[in-house]
Amino acid sequence: MNERPRPEGDPVTGDKLVVFTPSGRRGRFPVGTTVLDAARSLGVDIESACGGNAQCGRCQVELCEGEYPKHGVTSCADHLSALVTEEHERGLAPGRRLSCTARLLGDVVVDVPPASQVHRQVVRKAADARTVETEPAVRLYTVEVQQPDMHSPSGDLTRLEDALEFEHGLSGLAVDAAVLPQLQPALRAGAWVATVAVHLPHRTLIGIWPGRREEVYGLAVDVGSTTIAAHLCRLGTGEVIAAAGRMNPQIRFGEDLMSRVSYVMMHPGGEKELTGAVRAAVEALADEVARDAGIAREDIVDASFVGNPIMHHLLLGISPVELGGAPFALAVDRAVTQPAAELGLAFHPGARAYVLPCIAGHVGADTAGVLLAERPDLSDDMTLLVDVGTNAEIVLGNRRRLFACSSPTGPAFEGAQISCGQRAAPGAIERVRIDPVTLEPRIRVIGCELWSDEAGFAEAVAGTGITGICGSGIIEVIAEMYLAGIVLPDGTIDGALAERNARVRQDGRTYAYELVAGAEGRAPLCITQNDVRAIQLAKAALYAGVRLLMERAGIERVDRIRLAGAFGSHIDVKYAMILGLIPDCSLDHVSSAGNAAGTGARMALVDVRARREIENLVRRVEKIETAVEPRFQALFVDAMAIPHRTDPYETLRAAVTLPEMPTATAAEAPRGRRAGRRAVR
Repeated sequence: MNERPRPEGDPVTGDKLVVFTPSGRRGRFPVGTTVLDAARSLGVDIESACGGNAQCGRCQVELCEGEYPKHGVTSCADHLSALVTEEHERGLAPGRRLSCTARLLGDVVVDVPPASQVHRQVVRKAADARTVETEPAVRLYTVEVQQPDMHSPSGDLTRLEDALEFEHGLSGLAVDAAVLPQLQPALRAGAWVATVAVHLPHRTLIGIWPGRREEVYGLAVDVGSTTIAAHLCRLGTGEVIAAAGRMNPQIRFGEDLMSRVSYVMMHPGGEKELTGAVRAAVEALADEVARDAGIAREDIVDASFVGNPIMHHLLLGISPVELGGAPFALAVDRAVTQPAAELGLAFHPGARAYVLPCIAGHVGADTAGVLLAERPDLSDDMTLLVDVGTNAEIVLGNRRRLFACSSPTGPAFEGAQISCGQRAAPGAIERVRIDPVTLEPRIRVIGCELWSDEAGFAEAVAGTGITGICGSGIIEVIAEMYLAGIVLPDGTIDGALAERNARVRQDGRTYAYELVAGAEGRAPLCITQNDVRAIQLAKAALYAGVRLLMERAGIERVDRIRLAGAFGSHIDVKYAMILGLIPDCSLDHVSSAGNAAGTGARMALVDVRARREIENLVRRVEKIETAVEPRFQALFVDAMAIPHRTDPYETLRAAVTLPEMPTATAAEAPRGRRAGRRAVR
């Protein structure tokens, strides 16, 4: 990792630090360097159709002002050169700059918005195809209301209530204040026929439309620390009609959750900035899915949300400071229902928002969503649920008992903290194979179905280039390096191979493996010793959390493993076991749960019975706090080995039954164990 930058730049060279979000890439550059040139040098994706001549306006970036302890940066407008004529003429939004004209004068944090990215971030949180039962919280009722006359002085609302009781048996309803201004225009426009929306759990009339209306819509939102995904659903059928996702803009305040908590701690009132950022992202996603579905945003009358405890609190406008240290107290752990407008969300004026309950201080509403989607409590099988993100949330159990914990895996699994790591986007390496004899790699990148040794690969990736490696790719390359003998069981890159193979090269006092050779002025993409260590730390935290739950449950093996979340959905489970991310289990019983948290949010959106079920289920979960468990540290140390402290080869052979590879000769294989290790493939 780079040494923490100093706020006033490098005192020796005078170079200034620029940090790009959401990619997290950073570097020092001489005063006067344009932001666009810095981005190009670091491989940051910014569109510039005019070649940097301030003509196209597509290279807009946003200056992030404030103190960023995570990066050691104080970023302010004075740290960029003054606006030029082309920027004034274009009428840029406040805080926006053209990266081709803005020059570095000091340290800055710069956000690259989605519209300025050539290759958009791939948000891998698609809705699964399962059919869900529906009994929505918001129901539509069409009524014919008696017209007023001189002999009946009752108000329009009273006559509407009478019609609802007579035609649908609904009485004693509260009325949302947003309905009253719409009431008389709707009744008269519909010739005294109107459709109303009733929020049944709270027995509240929340909306009215003239005439007959058949459909209203809801939004299920998974607020992740890295990405936010939204699914627009028909409330009557549960059908997903549009979906969208984007990077969580809070990344500018820190890639991991504790960095964001630290930001709030060091900046009183900073939670308002983070809350505003996440709500604005939800608003933008609502706009996008409504536009794609051809509806108005005002047609959204209900919404459901899941997220880890810190995202949960920030969405609700609650400071997460108490979650930054023991005893990790939640402000609220039960489900929350409130008007969407109180969350700053401009949906239908009477729209409601339902936030699923949290389980404990670092096991949040997202885990509740996974529980709701997977229902391990309905099976005798001992099931392990793992939602892998910057904080891994783990549930183990069956119909008798349920246990849960969280482990601080950090952002390495998502490509952060990796020297050539990046988010999932076209051009990112997502699959890797290494020949055990020659150590030559084969790769596949997002956006191309060809492997690098297949005809046409170079032409297929010419538009994007090979830009870095994403989370699934970093898991595969390190597992492959282990299987090929490049990485030893203790995680050390074997420097002895450097004498016989140019792919292994010295990197300071350690060694690195060259995955992609440099080309056209770009440095090669290498897996360094620090990269391996970052993955070791992340996987050890995850595995130690799992083992802690297994010990508490008194079991040595699990019957079934479900990997949830974007990362869990796209890694090859075989490689997860090779590295020791998960305990030994037949691969036939290890599978992806997809975006289970988002599925849980969708189930809660369209079915009030699911809301009651999850609110009861979370009370059964026994929470284990890894931060104060004495055994966690010992398990963590044992899990640093690859795959873990138990004999790696025998463990893998027991778990993975695959054909033997031909045994290499001593001359072909610098280390004798290599060919045997490949047998697990």
